[in-house]
Amino acid sequence: APCWMMRQAGRYQKSYRELAKKYPDFRMRSETTELIVEISLQPWESFRPDGVILFSDILTPLPALGVQFEIDDIKGPILENTIRSMDQVKQLTQMDYSKVDFVGRALTQLRQEVNGQAAVIGFVGSPWTLATYIIEGGSSSLYKTIKSMCHSAPELLDALLSHLADQMAEYIKYQIDSGAQCVQIFDSWGGQLPPREWDTWSGPYLRRMVAAVKASHPTVPLTLYANGSGGLLERIKSTGVDVVGLDWTVDMADARARLGNDVSLQGNVDPVVLFAEHSAIEAAVRDTLEKAGKGRHVLNLGHGVLVGTPEDAVAHMFELSKKIMY
Repeated sequence: APCWMMRQAGRYQKSYRELAKKYPDFRMRSETTELIVEISLQPWESFRPDGVILFSDILTPLPALGVQFEIDDIKGPILENTIRSMDQVKQLTQMDYSKVDFVGRALTQLRQEVNGQAAVIGFVGSPWTLATYIIEGGSSSLYKTIKSMCHSAPELLDALLSHLADQMAEYIKYQIDSGAQCVQIFDSWGGQLPPREWDTWSGPYLRRMVAAVKASHPTVPLTLYANGSGGLLERIKSTGVDVVGLDWTVDMADARARLGNDVSLQGNVDPVVLFAEHSAIEAAVRDTLEKAGKGRHVLNLGHGVLVGTPEDAVAHMFELSKKIMY
């Protein structure tokens, strides 16, 4: 099975930590073409994965829509001007690609660097997940403001999510035109919604986004990953994506039984297993591969590589992915 890992470029790698000392500002690292390319290629040079994902952040396109943000090393993303009114939604702009041109240039360079030996993967946040940051003003544990708005200000929320769906579809197309061969959509906080609410506030906007991309780029695979989505798998498939990303809390056999063989699955080894013995890693990888079945499976973790993960454990999982055949 082809294999890559979410967050395969990051702090667990010594090469990344050394570079972060030299360039301590995260936004500089994720918004400078040369640094994006260098960081994206660090795991490629170490492990030769089958996919090289763009080093970026789901909030990266927000300034191109007129939404400014900062990233604090401790608190994470901070958006001072939260959007809580229809007037503010109306002030959002169409995508200004001059504010994300480093993404396009990085993807073009990555295609040249990997030279057909791996897939270059772009990524975006889903409308709901981006809206949580825009409305809450940063990371949240309860999502009280946006969840309350589902009931108190549905027209406002619909206007914001519709704009985000349309503009993120354009951003995906921009990434594809720049060099991305497939794109992963992260509905990171979609799992925070009860299924009934997901059907109203996440699903329709994902379908709108996927349909817009497929209309102009029908053959480019789209993956949708939502953390905590075990209760939403059939709904995720219904968005029209080509690949359903699974977190580690779902048994791969159950996912295959529920979703059938007409959609690809991605995942879903528990990232904590990489802190265990090599034999435990092999057992987890074999279990995932056997249950996924032959074909239509991209081996991955069920979440991103955790900080502190031993690099030799990551290397071992990639070695297993190349060694184990159906």
